[in-house]
Amino acid sequence: MWGMSGPYVIRGSVSLPEAELMWRFSRSSGPGGQHVNTSDSQVELRFDLAATEALPEVWKQRALERLAGRLHGGVVTVRASEHRSQWRNREAAAVRLAALLAEASAPPPKPRRPTRIPRGINERRLREKKQRSETKRGRSARDWG
Repeated sequence: MWGMSGPYVIRGSVSLPEAELMWRFSRSSGPGGQHVNTSDSQVELRFDLAATEALPEVWKQRALERLAGRLHGGVVTVRASEHRSQWRNREAAAVRLAALLAEASAPPPKPRRPTRIPRGINERRLREKKQRSETKRGRSARDWG
């Protein structure tokens, strides 16, 4: 079997361990002519998130929480069938899984600290509003003729 195109990095020095990836191949639907009936080009990649030792514990907990809806017994599954070749579908599935895990294990964003609007800006806004209202009042037809 050929080697994959290098380790799929999740973030920093953490990457998907090749030994923990479970591959399944099946016939893909879609374009491919007669070839599609004979080749197993659809790829299903499974990764046991609950049992892995490759991710730091904090990341793993975060990912398990965020992907709870997608997991079946602690295993996350990614399918790829957009390419005609099994090789390219394998690449696509692995990249997709790495991206999914990177997003799921990312630290939560820092909470937004509310800031006050500077007084000068507020006063300028009110001044402009007043000016605009005067302009519009000057347009009214009631004092013409």
